[in-house]
Amino acid sequence: MEYAKNILETIGNTPLIKINALAEELPCLVLAKYETFNPGNSVKDRMALKMVEDAEADGRLKPGGTIIEGTSGNTGMGLALAAIVKGYKCIFVMADKQSKEKIDILKAVGAEVVVCPTNVEPDDPRSYYSVSKRMAEETENAWYVNQYDNPSNAIGHYESTGPEIWEQTKGKITHFIVGVGTGGTISGVGKYLKEQNPDVKVWGIDTYGSVFKKYHETGIFDENEIYPYVTEGIGEDILPKNVNFDIIDGFTKVTDKDAAVYTQLLAKKEGMFLGNSAGAAMKGVLQLKEHFTKDDVVVVLFHDHGSRYVGKMFNDDWMREKGYIE
Repeated sequence: MEYAKNILETIGNTPLIKINALAEELPCLVLAKYETFNPGNSVKDRMALKMVEDAEADGRLKPGGTIIEGTSGNTGMGLALAAIVKGYKCIFVMADKQSKEKIDILKAVGAEVVVCPTNVEPDDPRSYYSVSKRMAEETENAWYVNQYDNPSNAIGHYESTGPEIWEQTKGKITHFIVGVGTGGTISGVGKYLKEQNPDVKVWGIDTYGSVFKKYHETGIFDENEIYPYVTEGIGEDILPKNVNFDIIDGFTKVTDKDAAVYTQLLAKKEGMFLGNSAGAAMKGVLQLKEHFTKDDVVVVLFHDHGSRYVGKMFNDDWMREKGYIE
């Protein structure tokens, strides 16, 4: 009989799916690495499990412990699934710009959720970075995950996502494109792919209000680049240690409006009911059009599921309110 011993054994081995209608203007084959097929509906299941297992192995996470993390929602879901199977408690700290669905989903899997203001500096005591760190210090037998700087994040993708993409494309991949937040996915996958073929180009999708693109191009961390934005799950106002800028060939920035509109278009034109960062990634691929030839195989990674954005990008009243649709 074929079955998984628990839900964690179903993480990974997600399909590659051809983009059709939305890639018509491109000369190349565009394939989506479809990460919503993971049990927690996002790419973050992979690194969440890897971070937990590594912390168990070296004693940072002890039996009966509490996992504490600042998350935009998806890493929290992956950690929560691991915690349920392995017997840990979870406390997640989120910024108030995240969708209500994400908060409700984390509560549904038994996590405690603390919500903090978005529009404060990273080192402000009210920021979700500061609050999660402080709670970890104040809670007995707690492990602070710190996905931004935790090397297991990128290693998880180096060990699973990268090899899968290489195998699925039979080594024919020429470009890998993905939204960048903590940097674990782009750095882990990018490192693996470039070790197989140094000519593979690795592009990051950034958002306006984030520091990545300018920092990559100039080496300057420009605070004037930082301002609140709507797009969820990508971009940062800090430089996470998991972002390996040496592996990244370039960034393209996508507006909040384009990210939201293309999130809807993926559902309506491709039947792909995906999260906000997938819309940003799809628009980013189109913006990079002049980098592709007819022989190229472009793989774009889609992070998470549309169910987390029903009250936002899939709600026309919300879209009109933001001025994204007429």
